[in-house]
Amino acid sequence: MSRPLSGKRIGLLTAFASPRGGGVAEAVAAQARMIHALGAEAMMFALDDGRGDAARGALAPTRLSLATIMGPKQVGYAPGQLGQLLDAGLDLLHLHGVWMHPSRVGAQWARATGRPYAISPHGMLDPWITARGRWKKALARRGYERSGWAAASAFHALTLSEARDIARETGRGDALVIANAGPAAAPAPSRIRPPELLYLGRIHPKKNLAGLIGGWRQTRRPVPARLRIAGWGADRDVEELRRLLAEVGDPTIEFVGPAFGEAKQRLLEAARFLILPSFSEGLPMVALEAWAAGTPALLSQGCNLPEGYAAGAALDCGTSPAEVAAALERAFAVSDAAWLKMAAAAHELAVGRFSAATISGQWEDAYAALLAGGRRG
Repeated sequence: MSRPLSGKRIGLLTAFASPRGGGVAEAVAAQARMIHALGAEAMMFALDDGRGDAARGALAPTRLSLATIMGPKQVGYAPGQLGQLLDAGLDLLHLHGVWMHPSRVGAQWARATGRPYAISPHGMLDPWITARGRWKKALARRGYERSGWAAASAFHALTLSEARDIARETGRGDALVIANAGPAAAPAPSRIRPPELLYLGRIHPKKNLAGLIGGWRQTRRPVPARLRIAGWGADRDVEELRRLLAEVGDPTIEFVGPAFGEAKQRLLEAARFLILPSFSEGLPMVALEAWAAGTPALLSQGCNLPEGYAAGAALDCGTSPAEVAAALERAFAVSDAAWLKMAAAAHELAVGRFSAATISGQWEDAYAALLAGGRRG
């Protein structure tokens, strides 16, 4: 008996396939692997930022089509991208991320073909995000976003909180809520790890690294405690982080730069806790990666992962330096037995609620309904 998606061709449209795309690019790559596992063909379409070719090997067997940008990269105007989509013979197109020119291209494809078109904003309709660059977003709304939102067969939210953001911004209250899937889980740890905290992700103001560093400086902590910051970002944001670290001059804080693949996994498996004091997130993939490594987390409410608190796999770290410091002191006070219990809870989330099997089953049903002509509602 064939599966519902067998033989279907699903396009994944996003801004960037390279590390410039951050967690969205990682989530799209994971979506492509899941689509192939469900018996369909995934095809990825992105803007050429000069680094996309390096992603081709990692994306195999997904075919990556890169479109040449004309003008500023932050706009992403690529007049050749619509032709790439139309030539691909797609049965369904799924846009990941908003506020750039691919939003307009996706809507054009939907109107030209009459085929299903889904949009995943990936947290980009969060109030913290929409409050920044207001005039640019106002132009995008008028220029193409509103018409693109009207063309969508369905919206996808990573969390219930994001579903509310989508309803507020677009007027669409029918968003399908499906979380990201985490990676395959390693065995749960059998012993507590050294007192090392890890931040891993994009270097960006919304990640609140200044609040993290300020909180760390206020924390009463064990003598061997260390904070490692791993990530990448725009040159100006990385330089601001380096300037701040030089200013505080704390030898217990180390910026290790970008970390991918095995280097990322080693960092996750060495940390006692992951910490994300973010002002805004969609659903941070790194938290799911940490849980799959058996690493509990300190997460702000902005991470939109209340499941972590409920399961005992995470503590709320807030966003202010004082809140971060208080959370760090609670974390360092956790006993060996209690930490192992938190690590086991993280593992259970990774193999259950956020496992690839659970999430792919939800997407198989959602894509099948869209291909059958139904709109989520």
